[in-house]
Amino acid sequence: MQIIGENIHIISPRVKAALAERDLRFFQELAVKQVEAGASALDLNIGPQKKAGAEIMPWLVQGIQQVVDVPLSLDTTNLAAIEAGLKAAKNQCIVNSTSAEEERLETVPPLVKEYQAKLIALTMGKSGIPVSAEERVNIALEALIPRALDLGIPMADLLIDPLVLTVSGCQEYCPECIEAVRILKFAGDPPPMTNVGLSNVSNAVPREMRPLLNRTYGVMLLAAGIDYMIADPLDSELREFIRIVEQRDDSTALGRLLLCLHDKTAAGEKLYAQDIDLTDPQQAEVFKTAQILYNDVIYTESYLRV
Repeated sequence: MQIIGENIHIISPRVKAALAERDLRFFQELAVKQVEAGASALDLNIGPQKKAGAEIMPWLVQGIQQVVDVPLSLDTTNLAAIEAGLKAAKNQCIVNSTSAEEERLETVPPLVKEYQAKLIALTMGKSGIPVSAEERVNIALEALIPRALDLGIPMADLLIDPLVLTVSGCQEYCPECIEAVRILKFAGDPPPMTNVGLSNVSNAVPREMRPLLNRTYGVMLLAAGIDYMIADPLDSELREFIRIVEQRDDSTALGRLLLCLHDKTAAGEKLYAQDIDLTDPQQAEVFKTAQILYNDVIYTESYLRV
């Protein structure tokens, strides 16, 4: 599984200010930190940037390429900005993203093909994001994958994103996204690659509660077979959760719990109270968080204290 570093994101006030000030050193330092922490690619979310996007994106791409040598994910709805970034890039880029809406499918994939980029394809259409895993997979099978194949985009370059949504208001979507990843990994030979924006699961959640939701959901998505996560590589505990799973490290009580969560999720099963030591606060918090992500317990800001 590969992490696409999420930290250059227009939603951050510091990033927004640095873009306005053209503070290249800020972006270079943030890029280096993410790569040193283990990011294998970097997402560059500049927002729509309707007026200046075609100037900002290549400036950012060229500046970051001076200090790191990893693929860059060009994250904007501005097609001119994407193309300008693709022209400036020296490595294969990721275009983030297209949906199944007719206008996006008509314009974004041909650009991806022209510049031999990878493409993140979102399982949403004109009517929005469906709740069920099956409906999301159908969008991939009936619209996203056929469009890529028609243009000759290799399946290895198509990253299907079944769309992580927040537990705060969209809790019922959380288990469906995991199931969509699981189904997609059986949807072809070879199966399509998959991607998620991990931190979306904790949007609109109090800041101190976000990391545990992200880390626990990350383990569950790994169990389903996710290939890429747009996530925070600077979260050392998230990296540790991933390491435990990928290396099958059962040398600690937490490691054994995370492997149990992973293996049960992979088998389509759930973690139960008898699987953990509820007197261990760390294990209890992971278990309670899994119950939220299963949609078995209603999310509230006090769920860890219940």
